[in-house]
Amino acid sequence: MRLDARDLEILRVLSTDGRITKSALAARVGLSPTPCWERLKKLEKAGLIERFRAEINLQKLGPHVTIFVAAELSDHTAASFRAFEAAMQRFDEVLACWALGGGFDYILQIVTRDIDAYQRLIDEMLDARIGLARYFTYVVTKPVKGGGAPPISLIAGEQE
Repeated sequence: MRLDARDLEILRVLSTDGRITKSALAARVGLSPTPCWERLKKLEKAGLIERFRAEINLQKLGPHVTIFVAAELSDHTAASFRAFEAAMQRFDEVLACWALGGGFDYILQIVTRDIDAYQRLIDEMLDARIGLARYFTYVVTKPVKGGGAPPISLIAGEQE
């Protein structure tokens, strides 16, 4: 799909304000509502917009800990990777999981109530025999930057 400057602006605005009204979005990108709506539907249909969701302030919700885990699998077959990736879908505490090239096989972002809950989760993963051979735990001590909008114009480059 070829994107023009208005499509990129729609994506940029939505990445920072997903609750914006359609008329306000149209005004921000310099279109009338109907053409803006048509572009928005086109972007959704093309899979460029996957979902809308709220960012929750976990600090205000309750005590928690964010942990990044570098994981190595015991076996490096395609079936092992598929099994591990399928298993990650079952753990609600795993917010994100990225496959890596290089030293570790995966990086997991995990949020639990406390370190004890995290250790119970790791024990459950090990007991489930999902191929986890070694893991390295990195506890987040404070957020520095996060939740920002992706650099859409840098990724998309000049499309026109």
